[in-house]
Amino acid sequence: MQLRIPGPTPCPDDVLKAVGRQMINHRGKAFAEMTNRIVPRLQECFQTKNDLVILTTAGTGGLESAVVNMLSPKDKVLGVSIGYFGDRFADCASIYGAEVIPLKYAWGQAANPDDIRKALKENPAIKAVLVTHNETSTGTTNPLKEIAKVAKEFDKLILVDAVSSMSSIDLPVDAWGLDVVVTGSQKGWMVPPGLAFVSISEKAWKAHAEAKMPRFYFDYSRAKKFAADGQTPWTPAVSIYFGLDVALDMMLKEGLQNIFARHTRIANKARAWVKSKGLKLVPEEKFASNTVTAVHAPEDIDETKFRSILRTEYKVEIAGGQGAMKGKAFRIGHLGFITDKDMDEITVAMDQALLKAKR
Repeated sequence: MQLRIPGPTPCPDDVLKAVGRQMINHRGKAFAEMTNRIVPRLQECFQTKNDLVILTTAGTGGLESAVVNMLSPKDKVLGVSIGYFGDRFADCASIYGAEVIPLKYAWGQAANPDDIRKALKENPAIKAVLVTHNETSTGTTNPLKEIAKVAKEFDKLILVDAVSSMSSIDLPVDAWGLDVVVTGSQKGWMVPPGLAFVSISEKAWKAHAEAKMPRFYFDYSRAKKFAADGQTPWTPAVSIYFGLDVALDMMLKEGLQNIFARHTRIANKARAWVKSKGLKLVPEEKFASNTVTAVHAPEDIDETKFRSILRTEYKVEIAGGQGAMKGKAFRIGHLGFITDKDMDEITVAMDQALLKAKR
């Protein structure tokens, strides 16, 4: 089966073998040595010298950790949303008592840095900007470099959901001045769900020291303290660490720039197929994601039947539309463990399934 949804993504055989290893003592020497191998390689992938913590949680848990570690109740934050996950990030902040000033765009649009500049001028009390780098519900990648530049003009924290972009799309944390960046193991990292990775800038640590939202399991201070000994405050997902140790070797052997180029090349293949069928991307093409291609379902195609035929007859599983796009779009995940040959096979299968799914 070709699992080509936005996540979880397929895992290489060597990663799966590693995940199946016997348990080890998470307070012992072997685990500490493994953690001390993993963290510097994660920092290399993040292109950062900032502190980096590993949390046993889903990507959403990583986003919640950013909220509770950086903010206090009643803090004003700018919630930049271009889709389902942008809304989720803002909702998380609101539930914890932050005052979210929404900056929402129609699904398929990318955020405009000038709009963010205007919002920050009009609301000088805003403490942080919450933004999704790569919105999988719409297959749209925000112009994060430009957004971060605006946030820095106003000396605001920038908290980034990079769950579906980090390790697959070039995202130089230090060069862009990003304060907190969150990603999840089940996306471009080629390992199962269960871990979130978070980079934390010096400015973010200062905000953390003042933040008053309740935190316990996700406390970055605890995580940093235990990381000094190669440990975690709470029981980690040891099996996922085993897989990550192997996956990072594979990734750095390929090379970051080669990984980014591969994802660009494969995304271009997906977009070329969309055009060849006379179909329409959900986002404007210049903002189209290199990890997820979202396509408006044509009116003469039964979208659910199309995906069912793909799955049952051609052993290719893609995702349907999400949230406001449910029943109106389909999404092709092409991140992490994927080759050009994989995408060629997927497009051939989609050719056949489209014909069979005509209304």
